[in-house]
Amino acid sequence: MATRQWTLIDVASQTYLDEVTIGPDDVAGAARGYSVTKRTRRGGLSDSVEVVHVSNGAFSFDVLPTRGMSLWKAWLGDLEIGWRSPVRGPVHPKFVPLMEPGGLGWLDGFDELLVRCGLESNGAPDFDDSGRLRYPLHGRIGNRSAYQVEVSIDGDTGEITVTGVVEEIRFHFLKARLTSTVTTRVGEPGLRVHDTVENLSGSPAEIQMLYHINFGQPLLEAGSRFVAPVKMVVPRNARAAEGIATWDSYTAAAAGYEEQVYFLELLGAKDGTTQALLKNAQGTLGVSMHLNLRQLPCYTVWKNTTSLADGYATGLEPGVNFPNPRSYEGRQGRVVKLAPGGKAFFDLRLEVHQNVAEIEQAEAAITTLQAGVKPEIYDEPQAGWCVP
Repeated sequence: MATRQWTLIDVASQTYLDEVTIGPDDVAGAARGYSVTKRTRRGGLSDSVEVVHVSNGAFSFDVLPTRGMSLWKAWLGDLEIGWRSPVRGPVHPKFVPLMEPGGLGWLDGFDELLVRCGLESNGAPDFDDSGRLRYPLHGRIGNRSAYQVEVSIDGDTGEITVTGVVEEIRFHFLKARLTSTVTTRVGEPGLRVHDTVENLSGSPAEIQMLYHINFGQPLLEAGSRFVAPVKMVVPRNARAAEGIATWDSYTAAAAGYEEQVYFLELLGAKDGTTQALLKNAQGTLGVSMHLNLRQLPCYTVWKNTTSLADGYATGLEPGVNFPNPRSYEGRQGRVVKLAPGGKAFFDLRLEVHQNVAEIEQAEAAITTLQAGVKPEIYDEPQAGWCVP
């Protein structure tokens, strides 16, 4: 096979490529039209953030090794897939005060298309009985830097792979390693993510993982809809309950909108695979998310249709748990238990749809998964799902 591999970062061997461009001329094979570039941003809150830009000729995206291998933005041709955060990012983790007393420091760096929440915790801030912060909002892994990053290109198939290794370790506490592999192929209108989380400790451990995947304009607009094979929908709180009749549709941007969050149980095929779709009002543009419920059984829809200046967005969030405080989710058993040396695997695929026919095909697949099952939609928070 005409495959070549490049090491962009390797702390152990002190290998570091500040800037590099890779293309078909560097790899034997028939595949053409792709490129991979690595650069380091300078200035402002982005100073020293490393960006790996991958283009397969039709679809491109940015991987951020400095920010836990998050996906910053993606583009289908000139069409941007993502959202416009008021945060001017990507933000280097050194500017993100994760452990500020209120527990919300994570928001200082939040502007990615896909950011992982975990690994010790991934939900709302959690405080002990004396009011001291125990677990910050959405955890630490999204603000940990990869210490090893490699790129692999198969010149025959046109498959491009970016692999990064990130660790979340604290002496006496969790010792976990995330190995993230992001893959695309020449001409593919999307990408695939395969993550492995390993317990490096000699003792058992518990981890959580949630993928905060965020979309704004032009995909999100008045009349956009979320479509999925739904078994159950629960509003997180009284504010979400106010909008339960329209939980799966979106309005135009409105200043002062207070977020609404819904917890879902999805239906899937016998092997656990399932699909969810966000489409625009005309049904001419959409993104499907493919996942496995055996890996990620909980699904959260975050609606934040505030003004454009304040971050008009929706978050579609598959996870091993709901983003409640860690102590609450732990009592519900929504954690992954890992033996010493044990591993957990998570797979996602994002697929961009460019026309009515592709979106209708995605909706038909979801209808098949629904298989005539009527969703249970609750009009108030439920015990065991939502913090009282």
